[in-house]
Amino acid sequence: MVHVLSDSTCDLSDELIKKYNITIIPLYVRLGDDEYKDGVNIIPDELYKWSDEHGETPKTAAPSVADIESYLEKDSEDEYIIFTISSSMSACFNNCRLAADDLDMSERVFPIDSANLSTGIGLQILRAAELALEGKKAAEIVCEIESLKDKVRASFVIDTLTYLYRGGRCSGVAALVGSALKLHPRIAVENGAMHPEKKYRGNSSKYVMDYVKDMEEPLKSSRRDRVFITHSGCNPEIVDRVRAYLESLDHFDEILETRAGAVVSSHCGPGTLGVLFIEG
Repeated sequence: MVHVLSDSTCDLSDELIKKYNITIIPLYVRLGDDEYKDGVNIIPDELYKWSDEHGETPKTAAPSVADIESYLEKDSEDEYIIFTISSSMSACFNNCRLAADDLDMSERVFPIDSANLSTGIGLQILRAAELALEGKKAAEIVCEIESLKDKVRASFVIDTLTYLYRGGRCSGVAALVGSALKLHPRIAVENGAMHPEKKYRGNSSKYVMDYVKDMEEPLKSSRRDRVFITHSGCNPEIVDRVRAYLESLDHFDEILETRAGAVVSSHCGPGTLGVLFIEG
């Protein structure tokens, strides 16, 4: 049997996790001296409140090698595929490799560096889960996912630069912070790292739709199976407008909406929205 696991930065909904039989390994979120598990005992709204009160960005940490080992059964013959956030952003991937080595399970445990984040990972996971349900072996699944990674298109537009700036995870953001005009940059993931692309202005309804419509041609030529709308707490009316626009393209079999978890939200801040898909 092939088990599909992921760290909690994949931002998949409970419904999808259950449907595809995915196991989630939580990262840690630290608010001062208090430590929480992403998706277990903290929600993004709580960390936004803490961050605003303290003027700090929450700290995040990868699951330990021992944490990961607890999800692996050494005495079984099962295979494990473990997806992680980009290795340039976290120690998750390396800790998975160390766990497999420590348990002498390297032939049955396959860590995958997604080179991505949020549902940019989720798109890879769902494909892997589909292949596992078809009875594919882990090595076959890993081979297909590795060929798929460069085709994942992950980007998002942010409401406030504060969280990305404090976190220091996105190169180029510091240059935008001093602007007198309120900017809403499009942040893209490329080669496992985040960087700002186009900049938008205006109210949230306008800049979000401008961002989505700028992707119309890539969306129309993308894989049809699914597209994600992932956000960190946006006005439901704006999310509905994005969904309606994607529906109007008459292209996707499935339009999935998910809410970013505490780790991703702690770096992008509230009001962030992304549309994520796989290039055709």
